[in-house]
Amino acid sequence: MIRLRGIRERKGVSLRGLKKTSGVAVATLTRIEAGGYDPRLSTLRRLAKALGVTVAELIGEKSPKKGG
Repeated sequence: MIRLRGIRERKGVSLRGLKKTSGVAVATLTRIEAGGYDPRLSTLRRLAKALGVTVAELIGEKSPKKGG
């Protein structure tokens, strides 16, 4: 499950603001947030970069702890 809405809202970014920084259309962002669209990896990378998070965080995976 993609955590786009939660991350976007936590960072205080609007849909239009995310469109500007990521280049992903608002309609597509809305569909992703509603769970009705599975974006390509390239789209996830653009969204993650625009939000300052990793793709793993965006898709809800836990990052492995550093230092073992």
